[in-house]
Amino acid sequence: MQNGTIIRMADIRKVYDTGKVKVEALKGIDLEIKKGEMVAIVGPSGSGKSTLMNLLGCLDTPSSGEYTLGGENVAGVTRDGLAEIRNRRVGFVFQNFNLLPHITALENVEMPMLFGGMKPAERRERANELLSRVGLGERVDHKPTELSGGQMQRVAIARALAMEPDIVLADEPTGNLDSTAGTDIMSIFNELYAQGRTLVIITHDPALARRASRVVEIRDGKITSDQPGDRPGPVH
Repeated sequence: MQNGTIIRMADIRKVYDTGKVKVEALKGIDLEIKKGEMVAIVGPSGSGKSTLMNLLGCLDTPSSGEYTLGGENVAGVTRDGLAEIRNRRVGFVFQNFNLLPHITALENVEMPMLFGGMKPAERRERANELLSRVGLGERVDHKPTELSGGQMQRVAIARALAMEPDIVLADEPTGNLDSTAGTDIMSIFNELYAQGRTLVIITHDPALARRASRVVEIRDGKITSDQPGDRPGPVH
């Protein structure tokens, strides 16, 4: 990775072809994110930020352009290859938590490690450690239905960290939380940032975005602004 760059997008375009009409969702995105940055990506509904998130998270591939993640070219990778890269390199935190409701917090955090082939004892130890780190050491045996929204998001963050990913990608992580729980979640992100984690946060909340080290605005499929946030840049 040159100069600590962990994400590099060059002239990324995404066209959705419905058969009757072609929709150009991204129109030549150039974006570099360095290891240890906390970048907020903002933009109105329909701006292309969700499409950009899907590409950053290897949930989809671009129509054209080059995308390297951790030095690995992922632009033309097969669907199976994308799944393998996602499990190794990307930790996801979603607005709706995406937890499995019928298993415990501990088992939810173990899931990526199970798919990654980690041994049971190692999985359990790591899941316990991660849940303790996000303040849920006493709740490991609770199912999502027995947790508050803020607690469910903490489980999701612990799960996102399970495979020591290159980036943590958060999609509207405080969107379903009250202001107190949202502040708590941002505090955890701040701690992760202080530890040197690379975080990309998709949000429509300007106050949340300003707490990042950098704010990238996207409109009509193009980056229209790339400015420092209120938080100092990485010093790792």
